[in-house]
Amino acid sequence: MKYEMHEISVTSSDSGPYGIAVSPDGTIWFTQHKANKISCIGQEGAINEYTVPTPNARVMCLIVSSNGDVWFTENGANKIGKLSKGGDFTEISLPHPDSAPYGITEGLNGEIWFTELNGNRIGKLTASGEIREYELPNKDSYPSFITLGSDDAVWFTENQHNAIGRITASGDITEFLIPTPASGPVGITKGNDGALWFVEIIGNKVGRITTAGEITEYEIPTIDARPHAIVSGNGAELWFTEWCANKIGRIKSEGTIEEYPIQTAKAEPHGIVYGKDRAVWFALEACNTIGKLSLL
Repeated sequence: MKYEMHEISVTSSDSGPYGIAVSPDGTIWFTQHKANKISCIGQEGAINEYTVPTPNARVMCLIVSSNGDVWFTENGANKIGKLSKGGDFTEISLPHPDSAPYGITEGLNGEIWFTELNGNRIGKLTASGEIREYELPNKDSYPSFITLGSDDAVWFTENQHNAIGRITASGDITEFLIPTPASGPVGITKGNDGALWFVEIIGNKVGRITTAGEITEYEIPTIDARPHAIVSGNGAELWFTEWCANKIGRIKSEGTIEEYPIQTAKAEPHGIVYGKDRAVWFALEACNTIGKLSLL
């Protein structure tokens, strides 16, 4: 498959691009965890940057909600942040210290769900601004990425417990153990087929779990690729980053995998998103750029 790939340099030097998301109007947003900024790429390729009020917040993952607000996790500041469409910041402190919020997603009715790496909890910010937290059954599960499923429940990876978790709106939690031992699940996303797809950073596989809990795994061709994040693409395909292999992977729903090398060596790809322009956008932490891959 022929493709075109190029990189856009981030304005701030050594800024640590990490999480990435797309807004309803197609704008690409990303976090800079070292520069303490939330940024976006405009239609002409220019980058706008917004400095987070709390110093050294270590902004990690982000989403653009259905109403256009940008929500993000402040892993170092123990807060959930919001950047409004008007450019105003709101920061909400979590009840427990050193919870280390990380993954974030929008649930039903505008609720914002997030994971707490150190807190071993799933958090929810209600539309009224109230924070509710739900303890995970197993100690030190290290919940990582999180996404809304086709069944209206919220699904998440338990990196250290080797499981995929599911939580309902009322807080009921179910866990599904992954067949590969110590696989280290990280990224998770809803597939266009209605299942949840995830990547195993240690197991070196892409996994698929149905809403009934049935798991299938697919081996990544490159050894020790260290897959990190995953997103649904067009139709029956998903895209994922290979942090150690320095590649972007593409898997079709039947399990076939293709890989696309990144031009800059040791770029460390992390977050990934499928744009309105049908291109794949991803954050390259080590080389301080945002990558774009388009199939020809």
